[in-house]
Amino acid sequence: MTGFGKSEVLVLAKKLTVEIRTLNSKNIDLNFRVPHIFRELEPQLRGLLNKGLTRGKIDVSVYVEGNSGKNTTQINKEVIDDYIAQLQGIHQGETTELLKMAIRLPDALKTEKEDLKEEEKEALLTVFSDALERVNDYRENEGAALGKDFVIRLDVIKNLLDDAILIDPERKEKITLKLKTALDQLTLEIDQNRLEQELIYYLEKYDITEEKVRLANHLAYFNEIMAQDQPNGKKLGFIAQEMGREINTIGSKANHSGLQKIVVQMKDELEKIKEQLLNVL
Repeated sequence: MTGFGKSEVLVLAKKLTVEIRTLNSKNIDLNFRVPHIFRELEPQLRGLLNKGLTRGKIDVSVYVEGNSGKNTTQINKEVIDDYIAQLQGIHQGETTELLKMAIRLPDALKTEKEDLKEEEKEALLTVFSDALERVNDYRENEGAALGKDFVIRLDVIKNLLDDAILIDPERKEKITLKLKTALDQLTLEIDQNRLEQELIYYLEKYDITEEKVRLANHLAYFNEIMAQDQPNGKKLGFIAQEMGREINTIGSKANHSGLQKIVVQMKDELEKIKEQLLNVL
């Protein structure tokens, strides 16, 4: 969701500049800064934004530099002359001092409202659309880079899962041997049938077959969703959460130092993916 776009145009001796910045956010958080003269176009500009951007913290700034050379603030000569005449009727003083007093009185200055010309409207809408396009180009490039990073990290997790599958038979054998050794040291008479039932139950508690299958499916589904040409950031975040659950369950059932190391590595890669997913639409 991070992006930046800037575009400029010169129209009727004025330089119009539009800057659009976007950051990651769960919803649309729009901050608009537009000069008063262009306020009437704000609804149209917001409409363009809503079509071009779906989520994120969006800052829009429109700047106007230079003008035709005409000052829109004018001295109201008739009013000031009347003020000076009234002041002279109260107190005879230097005209300069009376002028200083008169210029501060109401209506001594008048500001002509500048009308927005059609050329300026068209120029702003064009330059705004251009800046918006550049923002989206920026975001697409960043998204492509994130996609490559995700693929690399998913491959790392997949390779680690393959390592876990390879050492799983050894892990089960060690758990079984450990149980048998502990039972052999007991001096009590034990019902063998009941013992076998308890042993099977105990081993099933440490079985990670389902977790391995589900994690592999989540990895494949993540890649599938990522390849789609539509905003899927929230869906990818949900899949990452499910991957985290499976990895945590494998860790809790591990009872094997080698498998625990693999789980730690998978968690590290997954956390990096989750962090980057905050910036995905």
